[in-house]
Formats: sequence, C-alpha cells, structure tokens
Amino acid sequence: MSYSQSSEPIRLERDCAAVMVPSGDLVNLPAGQVGYITQALGGSFTVFVEGNLFRIRNQDADALGKDPMALPELPDNASAADVEQAVWMQLRTCFDPEIPINIVDLGLVYECTVERSESGAHTVNIKLTLTAPGCGMGDILLTDVR
Repeated sequence: MSYSQSSEPIRLERDCAAVMVPSGDLVNLPAGQVGYITQALGGSFTVFVEGNLFRIRNQDADALGKDPMALPELPDNASAADVEQAVWMQLRTCFDPEIPINIVDLGLVYECTVERSESGAHTVNIKLTLTAPGCGMGDILLTDVR
C-alpha cells in the first residue's frame, strides 16, 4: 500500500510518535511534516511520508487533524457474553497497517474466552497467530489486541 489518488493529504499538526511499516521501528514525525493517509481503519492510521509507510495510533489522531475513535464501554453488571461480544467487536478494529482487513476477518484470531471471577472481574484470553514470522508489526498488533 502506498500513495494513490484516493489518499488524503495531511500536514502533521504536532510532533507525533509513529511506527515504521513493516519494520516496526519507533520514530517521531515532526509537526509540519506533509504526507498522505493511505488507510484509516479501526482507529489507527497508515500514512505515506517521503516514500515510507508509518502507523499512527488512535491516541494521536489529533496530530492528523482527526478525532480519535471512541473506546467501547460496558455497564458494571455486564455478563461474560456481553464482554465477549464487546471483545470480538474491538478485535474487528485491529488492522494490519498494510492490509485493509481486520485481524478477525483475516482469520488470525481463533479463540476468545471470557471468565468471570467471584469478585465480578472478567479475564479475557485470546489465541491468535501473526501474519508472518519475523514481521515487525507483530508486536504492534499484539499491543492493539491487549
């Protein structure tokens, strides 16, 4: 994925942490940097800057002049089924920055279980696989899932 006619031009409004795609290297893009949004899915953004792709986190959407995606909320009395449904919905917001398909529809997530303790807290366990061994974006996707 790179610049195309449908890419949205941007100028960073402030310094912004980014992850270089596909190496996974952390970098800082300076305020005023010009580029293009090539993918805006699941709250993260893939931007094309000076011939390279970078992933910008949802929390830094304002640097692109965008609003961050709202995080899901559950009532205090949510059941395990409610939590599981919310987790699956949230997992569908996790995208590989090079592929415009979420990790659930890609088939990378193959199990999600929710357990409720006596105190009422929920523990979520997820089993997934990464797109390719050695991919620099693997840890980034795992962080998104967490």
